[in-house]
Amino acid sequence: MSTDIKKIKSFSQSMRKTILKMALSAGSVSSHFGGALSIVDIISVLFNQYIDFNKDKFILSKGHACLAYYSALFLKGKISEDQLETFEKDNSILPGHPVKHPEIGINFSNGSLGMGLYISVGIGIAFKKKSLKNKIYTIIGDGECNEGSIWEAAMSANKFELDNLNVIVDRNNFQQTGSSKDILDLGNLKSKWSSFNWEVNEIDGHNLEELVNYFKSSISNKKPKVLIANTIKGKGFSFAENNNEWHHKIMSKNTFEQALKEIDDN
Repeated sequence: MSTDIKKIKSFSQSMRKTILKMALSAGSVSSHFGGALSIVDIISVLFNQYIDFNKDKFILSKGHACLAYYSALFLKGKISEDQLETFEKDNSILPGHPVKHPEIGINFSNGSLGMGLYISVGIGIAFKKKSLKNKIYTIIGDGECNEGSIWEAAMSANKFELDNLNVIVDRNNFQQTGSSKDILDLGNLKSKWSSFNWEVNEIDGHNLEELVNYFKSSISNKKPKVLIANTIKGKGFSFAENNNEWHHKIMSKNTFEQALKEIDDN
């Protein structure tokens, strides 16, 4: 499989620009801007290089980061520009958390943190029972790892040897109300997942080459796989990076213009 890093980088930048426009169109409604930006590069690599949408499954368990999901689907031609402008509006198919809509590429509803991983485990078991080689790619947040259901699902995935399951932890070190360390310190997350007998790796979640090489080299050893992706909340915009106000902050026209200039200057 050939890799075009320039194409993936361009896709990431287009995702950021689309996220920016959608955040502005949301008006006075929070768009979860910061948490969407930390997973842009991960989704860009997966959508352009590794997910076969005819057989594999993608689940955004940290559903509040749906701006990244919607922007990628738009760039892949699944969502129209008119539909993008309805984000968070009444009767929109693009609410603040993904709602199942297979016609546009959303196969699972998500919002309640923790639910995406145990959905993934169920799908993984079904694939195994049907002797299918399909894969599941699931993005969860580091704050989401506070949920007990995450660790119940982790134990089950190990028990059933779900080597078809690829989990990516968005380790941006923040959650809704502050620092993940201050709210509920997860400690050494890599060691924690290893203790559940998962194959664990840790890389820079914004380094496209590292992401491509990780997914390319992932091998089957009867273990589920988890990637600790060290990311920056609000990545791509100076005013938002590691600024947890942008978990919920509303996009203004002035900030939009500043952000647009930053994209164009890069």
